[in-house]
Amino acid sequence: MSSIPNPLPFWKMHGAGNDFVVAQVDAGGVTDEEWGELAVRVCDRHFGVGADGLILVQPSESADRKMRIFNADGSDGEMCVNGIRCFVKFCFDRGLVASVDGAMVVETGPGPMPCQAFFGEDGRVERVRVTAAEPNLDPRASGVHVEQAPPVHDLPVTVSDALGESEQRVSIVSMGNPHAIQFIDIAPEEYPLHRIGPLMEHHPLFQQRTNFEVTRVLDRTHMEMRVWERGVGETMACGSGACAVMVAAHVQGLVEDAVDVRLPGGTLHIEWPGQGRVNLTGPAAKVFESEWSG
Repeated sequence: MSSIPNPLPFWKMHGAGNDFVVAQVDAGGVTDEEWGELAVRVCDRHFGVGADGLILVQPSESADRKMRIFNADGSDGEMCVNGIRCFVKFCFDRGLVASVDGAMVVETGPGPMPCQAFFGEDGRVERVRVTAAEPNLDPRASGVHVEQAPPVHDLPVTVSDALGESEQRVSIVSMGNPHAIQFIDIAPEEYPLHRIGPLMEHHPLFQQRTNFEVTRVLDRTHMEMRVWERGVGETMACGSGACAVMVAAHVQGLVEDAVDVRLPGGTLHIEWPGQGRVNLTGPAAKVFESEWSG
């Protein structure tokens, strides 16, 4: 019998429209398969709560709290920068962290993520800065094995379906999870992401599957993008994806060290000087709280 609490108290939250079910649980007694099965049911937008992922707030021996995230299809999300912001707000607003200056460290699969919470007049968290992973430009870190030295740009990937064949030319960046980034000259909303996204996610070149972003550079401090997230589909925002597109643009000399990246769900501020870890600042919001039974 599963050890998942029943009922399971949760908060519905979002970071720039990337939405999650967030629940505080202990560290043991439940398998990843069981959590994945729950994520599929909870995240269903017709028969469940509806979300891009299920986030678990767990105890940690090396940080303030440990974060696990399961995608809407039940797969391990590894990490999610929008999710981390929601995680931090959950911890502070529920009094799980005693920090007086808004600093906390989150244990994630790729490693510890230092975070800084910014509070509103009501004392609750409004925004969070996440010191995310150091980008890895080696394509092997993204499960891509090609005879090309990093950084990899304009890598041709041919996809086909009933409507025909097309070639995407992508940059490869790992932010602790894999990203394939296509730079385009049209507005992202005009790109056929719902058709090309799943073909790219499941293309055999990407041995870990991939997140797929289409992005346009507006000027040296502004970009816009859409994302097809691995295991989820199109989402309103993707924090690690926003970091990845900024890194890919910066490496090519297209943008400055600080960039605002506009997504359908809002704007994220990304800072990266060309080395070290990426900083992302963006909103985190609670929608409602309830309990899941079943």
